[in-house]
Amino acid sequence: MRTALQVSQWFFLCYFIVLMLYYLILDVLSLSGLRDYMDRESIDDLPAWFSGLEPPISLLVPAYNESTTIAAAIRSLLQLDYPEYEIVVINDGSSDDTLEVMAAEFDLVRSSEAWPIRVKTKPVRGVYLSRKYKNLRVVDKENGKKADAMNAGINHSVFPLFCAVDADSILQRDSLKRVAQPFMEDPLCVAAGGTVRIANGCKIQDGFLVRVGLPTGILPLMQIVEYLRAFLFWRMGWDPVNGLLLISGAFGLFKRSAVIAVGGYRHDTIGEDMELIVRMHRKLREARTPFRIRFVPDPICWTEAPEDTRILRKQRIRWQRGLCESLTMNWRLLFSRRGGVAGWLAFPFMVLFEGVEPAVELIGLGFMVGAGLTHLISVSSMLAFLLVAFSAGLLQSVAAMLLEEMSFHLYIKPRELAVLLAVTLLENFGYRQLNAWWRLQGLLSWAVRRKVEW
Repeated sequence: MRTALQVSQWFFLCYFIVLMLYYLILDVLSLSGLRDYMDRESIDDLPAWFSGLEPPISLLVPAYNESTTIAAAIRSLLQLDYPEYEIVVINDGSSDDTLEVMAAEFDLVRSSEAWPIRVKTKPVRGVYLSRKYKNLRVVDKENGKKADAMNAGINHSVFPLFCAVDADSILQRDSLKRVAQPFMEDPLCVAAGGTVRIANGCKIQDGFLVRVGLPTGILPLMQIVEYLRAFLFWRMGWDPVNGLLLISGAFGLFKRSAVIAVGGYRHDTIGEDMELIVRMHRKLREARTPFRIRFVPDPICWTEAPEDTRILRKQRIRWQRGLCESLTMNWRLLFSRRGGVAGWLAFPFMVLFEGVEPAVELIGLGFMVGAGLTHLISVSSMLAFLLVAFSAGLLQSVAAMLLEEMSFHLYIKPRELAVLLAVTLLENFGYRQLNAWWRLQGLLSWAVRRKVEW
């Protein structure tokens, strides 16, 4: 009995120590990568002209029952500051009047042009062109969910790069210019993702963010810290070593031919955005095709975060389920001969410290606290574990806050910084454990193949 307790005690302690070491490495990589990026770019003094080398981009906007917001979203996209781009809205079998709203607002007419099918999708019922805006096209198809809609958009786009944009995303006017820069700098770039920030509490006018602010609710505040962690810390850390395994589905730019070559988006996963990136790593490495998948740290896309626990719970369950599906569908990347950093470092990190981490965290926390309170282990051992476990989470959050302050400094008021710092500390006591519980439910739903509620 005592031997089993000692083994368990050391397992949980060593797990969180290794986790902290991983975080320290990512912290160093993030700091180095962000410093290099800021040396190349000045977010306060961008040139007002274009180089003439910007590649044309197709904006793909999947829409399902978006009748109340789709017109405003399209008008916002039409105002983006970029030399040449088209907007392809995919009406994914909406049961409301989304198509009718677009037809009336943008004077749509049916097109008889035939489009080659590069990726299989649900049947397309019609393609419509706008008589008001030559760069606007609407694809009306049977419902097949987001991945199928994106594939239909790929089939009906004409430019070499396509940008995945959620219908409710808020882009900055220069978003396309920023996210296209990796493709202009490196011909090997096949995908690039940008930073997504929380729009709750910000002022939105005419479809654009005009003032950054903090929300009043505690849940959106917690998510601001989470997003800083996920983008400035986690993704920035993997970018310099080409180990990035996720580009947010809310805003990402892709080389169209590369996505078609790997088969487009998969329909049998709810994490189609991550699965595509992991599959691109696997297939391109198997084919010995040189490539780069990049991350752009500028805050270029804003999204509304859930403000109640019911919606947030569903979101986190979906995310965890999608993570597990993405990894298992591409397990051959793990420790593969040509896996590189993605297969030998990023993939095992995702398995150990994102995939099974919710189970280890909750079981470890419950075991160590229970064993300490019942005197099965010493109080000093319990406190040592709690110190290491909470320090791991705190290290991430504080590092992300420092990176934000050293780079973009979006939250300039002392009160805002004080609130975010307080949230950084408080989220470790309750919110983090609740989030781990939701993620554990996602892990279990994947393990038993239970249907996930959207």
